[in-house]
Amino acid sequence: MNGYERFCFNLLGSRMRARRESHSELHGSLISARSQVPFEAYLATATVTSVIAGFLGGIFTAVITYLFRIPEMITYSGSLPSFLYEYTDYRLIAGTIIITLLSLIIIGGSTYAFYLVYPSILAGERRRKIDTSLPYAINYITAMSTAGITPAEIFRLLGESPVYGESAAEARYIAREIDVFGRDLIDALRVVSTITPSNRLKEFLQGAMGAISSGSNLTEYFKLKANQYAIENRHQQKAFLETLGLISESYVTALVAGTLFLVILQSVMSMLSGTSSPLFLYVIIYLIMPFGSIMFLVMISSMTPEV
Repeated sequence: MNGYERFCFNLLGSRMRARRESHSELHGSLISARSQVPFEAYLATATVTSVIAGFLGGIFTAVITYLFRIPEMITYSGSLPSFLYEYTDYRLIAGTIIITLLSLIIIGGSTYAFYLVYPSILAGERRRKIDTSLPYAINYITAMSTAGITPAEIFRLLGESPVYGESAAEARYIAREIDVFGRDLIDALRVVSTITPSNRLKEFLQGAMGAISSGSNLTEYFKLKANQYAIENRHQQKAFLETLGLISESYVTALVAGTLFLVILQSVMSMLSGTSSPLFLYVIIYLIMPFGSIMFLVMISSMTPEV
């Protein structure tokens, strides 16, 4: 924890312990994301930060609203109760107070909601990275097991390898459960399988637990899973290439042919009507085309699997 998180924990940490059951999903997301901040400290930081952000946002909104006299710009053409007309001279102050309270609630609530959602985003990112590197990590495990290395030592060596990313990080937690907490291999696999964000890794670890408990050949199990994930990997890459082809066709149709058609149509309509208003052309050139291209780039980047 940094100094700010420690301050928030000392301020509200004791009160946050009672919320562990009501925020069980947040607690699980923090564990799956391998956050170094305890649940009580994280929730206390979220509460303090949302309050500070709400007050700062409210003060800023109040200053802008009062300086630019925004409530006086609002007009209402309908009928109002007669007693409200007596307070029309105070509409600037009343409007500023109302807008300030709304901004305080919206900004503070949005900040708190972001804190609640952010760990699940990190856990989802870790799940994607684990699923990407898991087939290669299982190939490594299979090779080590074929060489006669014990399963506990295999996970320890996998955790020391920087090549396999988040899969190696999960292997380090298995080795930690064995070396630091003195658990046997089955208990270590059970603990990590319950907190890992990846369903594929959870399935693999549970299968390894079953093979060890039943006395089956663990090397054969590793070979079977390596072949299975290799086939699944090829299918996923094939599906990604097909999706990428569909996206490229959509890009050509929407942002190349579509915008060209709109430019020609606008030019012809301007010639026929005798007017020369280039506003629509500016919208196409400076808004639709660049933002559309950025949207396609972000979509492709989010879909592309890591190598």
